[in-house]
Order: sequence, then C-alpha cells, then structure tokens
Amino acid sequence: MGNKFICMTKKESKNVGIGSKSKRGSMSRRRSSMEEELLHRQALAMAIQQHQLSQRFDNNNGSMSRRIGSTSSRRRATNLSDPFSNTNTKQLPDFLENIETKKFVLIHGEGFGAWCWYKTIALLEEAGLLPIALDLTGSGIDLTDTNNITTIADYSKPLIQYLQNLPEDEKVILVGHSSGGSCISYALEHFPQKISKAVFLCATMISDRQRPFDVFAEELGSAELFMQESKFLVYGNGKDKPPTGFMFEKQQMHGLYFNQSPAKDIALAMVSMRPTPLGPMMEALSLSPEKYGTGRRFYIQTLDDHVLSPDVQEKLVRENPPEGVFKIKASDHCPFFSKPQSLHKILLEIAQIPSQTPS
Repeated sequence: MGNKFICMTKKESKNVGIGSKSKRGSMSRRRSSMEEELLHRQALAMAIQQHQLSQRFDNNNGSMSRRIGSTSSRRRATNLSDPFSNTNTKQLPDFLENIETKKFVLIHGEGFGAWCWYKTIALLEEAGLLPIALDLTGSGIDLTDTNNITTIADYSKPLIQYLQNLPEDEKVILVGHSSGGSCISYALEHFPQKISKAVFLCATMISDRQRPFDVFAEELGSAELFMQESKFLVYGNGKDKPPTGFMFEKQQMHGLYFNQSPAKDIALAMVSMRPTPLGPMMEALSLSPEKYGTGRRFYIQTLDDHVLSPDVQEKLVRENPPEGVFKIKASDHCPFFSKPQSLHKILLEIAQIPSQTPS
C-alpha cells in the first residue's frame, strides 16, 4: 500500500490562499494537539484507576479477584476502547472495500494491559476498522492474582473465550506484542479457522516445543540462571517456594522498553504495568503443522529494540519464516508508544493482503 504525495511548484503555490491556509494549518495543529492531550488524559485516568484497584487488591490479599474477575473479558476490553471511539461521521476510505477482515484483536505483552493500545485503537477506528484490545489474565484491569497463573492456557483465557464466542462465519486479525506472541500462537493452534492473519509485533514467534522465555534468553541469560540469580523475580507463595512471576524495576524498564518513547507515555506505563506470571513464560508449546502451520503469520521488527534486539528478531524470522516481514525504524520495544502511525500503516497494509485461496 503506497502513500501518495502531491507536490506543488513555487509558482503554483503562489495562487493558493497562503494566509488562510496557514491559519487552517495552525488551527489543525492545535486541534490535533488538543485531541492527543485528551487521549493522554483519558488513558492516564484509566491507568491510575487500575493502579488504585490493584493496590486495593494487594491490600485485601486477593479478596477482590473473584468479584472483579467475573466480568467478561470481552466487555472489559470494549469498555476500555469506548473513550477512544471515533464519533465523527467521516466518509470511510475506498480501500476498506478490499479488506476482508476488519476486526483486529490486540494482545499486549508482558507487564502491559489492553490500555497500552489506546493510540492504535484510535487510529484503526478512525480508518473505519474494528479494533478491540483484551486484557490477558492478571493483566490490566483483570485483577486475577498473577501468582495463580501457571500455564499459557490460564494466561490466554480471555483471548480463547473471545474466539470461542465469535460467530462461525467471522474471522479476526490477531496482533500480539512481545510475549503476547506466544498467546496468539496458542490461539492459532486451537482456533485456526477463526484467525485470518496473525501479526507478531517484536514478539515471541516461537517454534514447536519452544518456550517463550527461550526467545529472551540471549538478553536475560539461560532460564536456569535467571531463576537462580534474577533480582526481578516475584515470590508470591513465599521465598521458600518457586518464583511465581517477575517484574523489572522502573529504572531497568526505562532502558529496556522505553528508550524511544515520549515521557508522558512512560509515565502512563509506570503506574500501569503489573508483574508477569512466570509459568506461561516457561511452558513449551506444542504447535502442529496441521493447525498452527497453516496460519498466515506476519512479523513486524522494531529496529531500536533493547528487549528483543534486531538480531534476535531476525533469528526468529529466519528459523520460523512468516509470510511477510515489516520493519519500523527508530522504534523501541513499545511501538504503540513511539511509532503509532508507522504501526497503524503496516497493519492496514497487512489487512489488505488478499486471501491465498478463494473464500
């Protein structure tokens, strides 16, 4: 999908109302700045609310888990995206006619939640598409105790429930960030008929019998060494029991995740990120050529990534080749923070790639 630019000569530009055009441009920039600020405030307000709920959850030793966790993941994600819904009655672009699947399901990575997709949700909705962001179990506003999440099946439950509830004739495009890649791999294995395309965004695109942690091994060391010496481990069941999760310190997260991200987005993440359950990261997935192997996979590389280096991402692509590979320059491990427009354009391009066989 190419971008079209219109160039004007100096002589032609003189015939244009420069003064009024300048004013309109200035007003447009102010309006855009105000809209961006509103988005920041809405997302930050939700993040602070989630943080406060999380604090209450910690103080009550998990007593809120059943009460809050009873709300369906689909409803939670819809509520999250509501503040960013496009209410303007704009004419939808013609290219939508060429898109077979308009539903995007956005799956966050370790420590994050559905909240981290707020810019991408707004951009996709503005383009006339139907994005939804899900909280994985124990993430975002799902206050399930992360110490009790031990398998990828547990962790991916909101995604699996969403796919189970899809009408038989509907498909979605899955987008998985970072460790969320293992969740969409798990979904591909169990619901290949519901998934039009799977997009791995600087993600753990693992092979059969591989663990999500193995992808990070070059950055974090071997799993055995990490389990023995890491100061980031969480011992939810006591120091005398195996670790249940991990969470990096704020200073560590700055350098790993947000080396290109705006300060306001970093502030949002700092009050919103939660511990990551360790069990799903250490579980080897069984992926069959008959199910996972028939899925249409695409990979988006981030070229200034300190969590999954470009070399590691290139190795993933080489060892488990997807249908297409895209790259975002000068992007850290959170491209929905630092490069939302670039990510948005790539997702639109992937959405327009036609089916390989007649539908």
